[in-house]
Amino acid sequence: MRYSTILGIESSCDDTAVAIWQNGKILANITAGQEIHREYGGVVPELASRAHQSHIIPTLEMALQTAKIAINEVDAIAVTQGPGLMGSLLVGLNTAKGLSIALNKPMIGVNHLQAHIAALYIENPTPVFPLLVLLVSGGHTQLILVSNYEETKLLGTTLDDAAGEAFDKAAKLLGLPYPGGPFIEKWAESGNPDAFAFPKASVPGLNMSFSGIKTALLYFLQRETNKNQNFITDNLSDICASYQQSIIRYLIEKTQKAINEYGPATLAIAGGVSANKLLRHQLQELAENRKLQCIIPSFEYCTDNAAMICMAGHFLLESGKNMRLDILPFSKSNPIH
Repeated sequence: MRYSTILGIESSCDDTAVAIWQNGKILANITAGQEIHREYGGVVPELASRAHQSHIIPTLEMALQTAKIAINEVDAIAVTQGPGLMGSLLVGLNTAKGLSIALNKPMIGVNHLQAHIAALYIENPTPVFPLLVLLVSGGHTQLILVSNYEETKLLGTTLDDAAGEAFDKAAKLLGLPYPGGPFIEKWAESGNPDAFAFPKASVPGLNMSFSGIKTALLYFLQRETNKNQNFITDNLSDICASYQQSIIRYLIEKTQKAINEYGPATLAIAGGVSANKLLRHQLQELAENRKLQCIIPSFEYCTDNAAMICMAGHFLLESGKNMRLDILPFSKSNPIH
């Protein structure tokens, strides 16, 4: 059966998102954020789930209005099943189940990480395989080899913290708002990336580690502020630029190593941290130097969004898969392999 219109729901963390996909095009991609977490410097799971409950129906209605379709025109529902926060996932999953029953339409659960890869096909429906994807987000940092629309192989992952988390924790140490990545990037624009040196983890193969650089920043700030209480204020741009460069340089080095080992035809980036302009620029430059096709999604498809859930759901449904209504969310990552 061909599913021409798919409704996608994403609620894995603190963004409530609904999108409409129809015949290869995204007609609507609506996201409601949650500002309440800023005052806590990170996502509070209980507050996130409550906010999802408030946002999900208005976001759904706005997506349908934007797409100019009625709910009964939907052929199938795709929803994030995990990984993510259990309370948040349950809101999206239960909404999808309710719609599936009410509309008598099939429902498919989507792996959030697979959806980030599927986001690459929204604007680039015919990539040259195999793809080497650097997936970088607040919760995950992975290098993935993609053979076709359904087959993926995990080449390397972070052994501890994700790159996005390293940015967020650094921002908190520096007194910057949450989420920290965009604020570090903003301050880094006027800073000297070679002002300070931060160590990179010595991890063999294609695996990565980001806990060490966070600790190094903590000790560095403690040492320097003991000498000068205004050190952070006086040097904020240079600190951000140096810290950002250290993380991105590490990601690029690991990506280069993966290119050497696996010889992909296309280099791509996905996940929330892929919105970072310096990372996008350096990845593009790397692809050009290696004469590879490069896929860098638009900013709206980098962070958590429902368009990528629609896209992933499309491939799953077309392969003949659908799911029972008793499926449960999962909080931890199911490895991509």
